[in-house]
Amino acid sequence: MRPLCPCWSCYCLLLISSLGVQGTPVAPRADPEQVHLSYPGEPGSMTVTWTTWVPTPSEVQFGLQLTGPLPLRAQGTFSRFVDGGLLRRKLYIHRVTLRELLPGVQYVYRCGSSRGWSRRFRFRALKNGPHWSPRLAVFGDLGADNPKAFPRLRRDTQQGMYDAVLHVGDFAYNMDQDNARVGDKFMRLIEPVAASLPYMTCPGNHEERYNFSNYKARFSMPGNSEGLWYSWDLGPAHIISFSTEVYFFLSYGHHLVERQFHWLESDLQKANKNRAARPWIITMGHRPMYCSNADLDDCTWHESKVRKGLRGKFFGLEDLFYKYGVDLQLWAHEHSYERLWPIYDYQVFNGSREMPYTNPRGPVHIITGSAGCEERLTPFSLFPRPWSAVRVKEYGYTRLQILNGTHVHIQQVSDDQDGKIVDDIWVVRSLVGRMTYL
Repeated sequence: MRPLCPCWSCYCLLLISSLGVQGTPVAPRADPEQVHLSYPGEPGSMTVTWTTWVPTPSEVQFGLQLTGPLPLRAQGTFSRFVDGGLLRRKLYIHRVTLRELLPGVQYVYRCGSSRGWSRRFRFRALKNGPHWSPRLAVFGDLGADNPKAFPRLRRDTQQGMYDAVLHVGDFAYNMDQDNARVGDKFMRLIEPVAASLPYMTCPGNHEERYNFSNYKARFSMPGNSEGLWYSWDLGPAHIISFSTEVYFFLSYGHHLVERQFHWLESDLQKANKNRAARPWIITMGHRPMYCSNADLDDCTWHESKVRKGLRGKFFGLEDLFYKYGVDLQLWAHEHSYERLWPIYDYQVFNGSREMPYTNPRGPVHIITGSAGCEERLTPFSLFPRPWSAVRVKEYGYTRLQILNGTHVHIQQVSDDQDGKIVDDIWVVRSLVGRMTYL
């Protein structure tokens, strides 16, 4: 008898692997996975997002008890997402918003349908109003491979150290790779954190493929811009998330630069009118205006696109943010940590020589992109710039506490040094006369 040809053997193995134990095809899974939370901007609410591989009803069951029945119910919707890769893989993204939550109260929930339920997760509803002290974990550039700082971040979350996460762009590296399977892997990776805390995002350059489609589909941010730009209130702060990428991927439309700019200006005007209630204005965007890294990224150029705008004069963000008195600007992209002195137009505007961050006369910039990814850490230039205060080339992430209307506490955690705090500052601003720096 002639031996089977290699190609026929491969076909048989493929056929066998596609069959169940009883020799029948394996049905696509209806069990929820990649569960994560986000805050939709409405006090007393939380949005639960998850993925299935077949269309199913979208329901969240929740309550206050760790065990026993979950008496409360909320329904939502799902949308089919077709990845732009060769296989055109289909994912079903479910969204359910829980409302009328009691502020500061811990809830237990599970999501899914009669066809399959997730395990139980816990989260604490955000407190309402400006009079409390939110604690945030802040970082960017976290990959599915080499997510160095994530285990420590997960332990922090389990210990109840944070109220929310700000992920400042670049996820998975990249979510679209391997027909979006890398995106699935990443969303499973972050689930222990993201299913317990509102996981708030902004797009980075690694989300660009297929017009940021994986980013837009997988995350549920406030507003109506598919998560490209939005804002929300948290304690004494107004937090603005925006896309630096509209300045670089112009094939998706020059109009996005202008639309975002005018939205930012309108939002900043409203935020300034509300300074009495929420004194701090904080922005997050992926590519920084300044950095002292040894590469050729936008922030290393004097006339950065993000800072000065298209052709160096249209829709630049530094003048806009300075005009409206943005207090703190959070960035990533560079795989390192860098804190700047208060700065505007390359000039240092410290509050004083002794207390540079007390009533600074310019915004404070923090670059925190060292959470861990396959591209490793980014080196710094040999000599720091005059506006660079602290540079750390170690894996880690940032802790940010908005203590009250006058004090913000910023710490950098080094995972390389077993959780050591390698940078620690307070930004202090009086409530009087803080509308703008002008």
